[in-house]
Amino acid sequence: MSERVRLVVVDDHALFRRGLVGLLRDMPEFEVAAEASNGEQALAVLAQVQADIILLDLNMPVMDGLGVVEAVRRAGDKPRILMLTISQNDADLLAAIRAGADGYLLKNTEPEDLRRALLRVAQGQSVLSPEVTAPVLRALIQSGNEAPQSMLSEREMEILDLLALGQTTQQIASGLFLSENTIKTHVRHILEKLGAANRTEAVSKAMQLGILRQKR
Repeated sequence: MSERVRLVVVDDHALFRRGLVGLLRDMPEFEVAAEASNGEQALAVLAQVQADIILLDLNMPVMDGLGVVEAVRRAGDKPRILMLTISQNDADLLAAIRAGADGYLLKNTEPEDLRRALLRVAQGQSVLSPEVTAPVLRALIQSGNEAPQSMLSEREMEILDLLALGQTTQQIASGLFLSENTIKTHVRHILEKLGAANRTEAVSKAMQLGILRQKR
């Protein structure tokens, strides 16, 4: 990535926010453009600075994170939005995603996982903490929304179907006319999005969620 990703960090807990800002400033891919302690301050800041990603807490005084997501999306603004919160409440995370958040991470996320998540969001992908992935997918399916389209790319769905058929990396690469390294990268993203430790678990979770198009 040639230019650094500009971030706005929004969290009402000063110690956590300042620690997070310090962590992000040690990562060469990112530039912290501004910070705010509640949603109202965040909207004021966003009117003044250009941001690629808003890193946003959910539960805050004055205006919460959900209010920020809704306001930003109503305005048609382009920043990507990544929630970073302690809440694992299904209603909270589904409300955030439906309002237009591009990802939902828990505050126990490891620094390197946060770095990867931010880079993926900057590239237009969606991210979820493993702990909340299955509930989100299940709820989206039950509500009639197309979870695979929102969580897995078309290529990832295609590769997931082939994994379910028991194909190896080499077989998938040959069949799709892609390199093995490219397939491995897609598989890694599938595992991350489904919160799976390996391919077998990914296929099992996909079957439980009913998102496989090709049944074994």
